[in-house]
Amino acid sequence: MADTKQAETAERPAPDKRTEKRAQRLAHQITTFAASHGGSAEGQLAHIARGSTRIALVGANGEWGNLVAPSYQTAQRAVELAGITLHDDFDGELAAKVRTGRYEWTRMAGMQLGGPDND
Repeated sequence: MADTKQAETAERPAPDKRTEKRAQRLAHQITTFAASHGGSAEGQLAHIARGSTRIALVGANGEWGNLVAPSYQTAQRAVELAGITLHDDFDGELAAKVRTGRYEWTRMAGMQLGGPDND
């Protein structure tokens, strides 16, 4: 079973103004996603190309999507502000909550936030 933790402020330096502003925008997108997909969300952070970080989200209703932050620090700050539960890995408990539908089967690469619902 994957370790989980509530996103919280850790002992690290305060983000600069630019990082904070980007994190606030991402946090707003995360909370909007959570509100429209069952009222809550869980997530996982993963490094991707050129220092960017993917924020994978799974709503309470099983809908899922991704956001991309320009840095790991920005992604961490965004999930702290949004107050979502983070998982260390996207497998096991978190992956079991994902609901896929015809959209994912036709796209094969998954959905981006704002795509059609799994009706």
